[in-house]
Amino acid sequence: MTADSGRSVDGAEPELQLVLCAVDEPLAAAWQEIADSRAGLSVHQGSVLDLAVDAVVSPANSYGWMRGGIDAVYARTFPEVEEQVRSAVLAYHGGELPVGEALLVPTGSPNPTWLISAPTMREPGERLPTDTVHPYLAARAVLRLWSSGILENGAPVHHVVRSVAMPGLGTGVGGVSPKLCARQVAAAWDEVFARVDQL
Repeated sequence: MTADSGRSVDGAEPELQLVLCAVDEPLAAAWQEIADSRAGLSVHQGSVLDLAVDAVVSPANSYGWMRGGIDAVYARTFPEVEEQVRSAVLAYHGGELPVGEALLVPTGSPNPTWLISAPTMREPGERLPTDTVHPYLAARAVLRLWSSGILENGAPVHHVVRSVAMPGLGTGVGGVSPKLCARQVAAAWDEVFARVDQL
């Protein structure tokens, strides 16, 4: 079962919990700055896999290869997940999931049950420019999928995914600074859920 990101936001409230994860102090501090003033956000200093959440975010590449960084950890932990991502990318996006889109696949594990693939780069191992907006685009895709995505069985994604753990987006191989990543994730959160509140 897979889900693809919706293009519009429905009336879902930001009732869910987004846990921003960091294994290093600079990213944890940057996450804390944005989480302090936003209900629904919290920070965990440690691995995304430490948490009991419904879904984890994979800041992948557009082709679904999961060979480096946190994606390699996911692929080792959930042996079927890379094939699930690549099959979904092929089936729903012709083999390339653009930056700014996201999809949901099962991990094959009860915890977390789901993985949200949201590319931060087109090619594996790509170094992102200093003025990149890819963390924003990836975060917005995750939040749109979460708030308005529909599973193949017709159920809203937010009915089955109540909590999501998100690592840094592009802060590893991509070279994005923790502060830039956090600012862009905050902007995506504010945009998606402010629009929800206005509906």
